Amino acid sequence: MEIRTAVWSDLDALAAVERECFPPEEAATREEMEKRLIAYPDHFWLLLDRDRLVSFVDGMVTDEADLRDEMYENAGLHREKGCWQMIFGVNTIPAYRRQGCAARLIRRVIGDAAAQGRQGLVLACKEEKIHYYARFGFVNEGVSQSIHGGAVWYQMRLRF
Repeated sequence: MEIRTAVWSDLDALAAVERECFPPEEAATREEMEKRLIAYPDHFWLLLDRDRLVSFVDGMVTDEADLRDEMYENAGLHREKGCWQMIFGVNTIPAYRRQGCAARLIRRVIGDAAAQGRQGLVLACKEEKIHYYARFGFVNEGVSQSIHGGAVWYQMRLRF
């Protein structure tokens, strides 16, 4: 399997995996993915099994310390030299879950963010995923202000 960042021709596959991994009210639309891909293609980490996209992580970079719902929708908020790597989604198609795919990508994102001189990473997850992200060093900061998709989210932060 290969890890690489995104290119324009990945758009349809990214949108399809996003739809497969998140409920409609939480999934980014193809149009939102397109705007993200234009604004920060190097902040999409893709895991491919041969030519098939099986998992990806994406998110913008910002100087803001907390993840806000507007960030999901407004790719123009990306600041390439920002302090914090935000993670919007950790997506793995069902047939590849529980095989370490997401873990490989998360470790890569953490390593890249550290190499880029970021202060750390921030993500929001549901309660049942808190323990999973804690394995990578993320600390639960409590219930997020996010109301994205109508769910309850917990903000997690990994500081370098």
